[in-house]
Amino acid sequence: MPALIKTDFTGKITWLGHVPDRDASLLSQPVAKAFASFAGFEAEDHGGLTRASCSRVLTQYPRNTVIRNTRQFSIVSAEEMQTVADKIGVATFDPQWIGASIVISGLPDFTHLPPSSRLQMPSGATLTVDMENRPCVLPGPYIEADAPGVGKKFKAAAKDKRGVTAWVEREGDIAVGDVVTLHIPDQRVWQPAS
Repeated sequence: MPALIKTDFTGKITWLGHVPDRDASLLSQPVAKAFASFAGFEAEDHGGLTRASCSRVLTQYPRNTVIRNTRQFSIVSAEEMQTVADKIGVATFDPQWIGASIVISGLPDFTHLPPSSRLQMPSGATLTVDMENRPCVLPGPYIEADAPGVGKKFKAAAKDKRGVTAWVEREGDIAVGDVVTLHIPDQRVWQPAS
């Protein structure tokens, strides 16, 4: 019996990008299409099969422990980013500001997709959702450079709207305009005994 359910929910990729060198800049650079290998997008500094642990997993590992890279992609919702734009007072939100890899429109409550959901492209490329990507202050200066006076507003405005991190389960091409099909785990919500 399949452990994942193909849903009737689809979205559309409206933007793709990669961060070439995060030590130089957190800004992502737009591309029209890219090949997603098991290590992520080529020339993506967040790519690789492993990564150094960061503040998000300090309760599991000391900082800089080598762990599996489940953060190959930063995926956001076009609709949620528009909500963030409205909250911080800009007309549109530039996905480059937050180092986004993919922007998808049309999938509701995107940031709260169940972990282990799959996002499948027409090529067969499939990304596995790791978890919610919580907002931080690091994009502030990049936002501020283009929209003075609003960079510090990002972290609070992006709460519950920052998208998800994901990793490649099946390799393949990903392109702007691709329709993305959502598959979710076939399990009930966790209910620990009270």
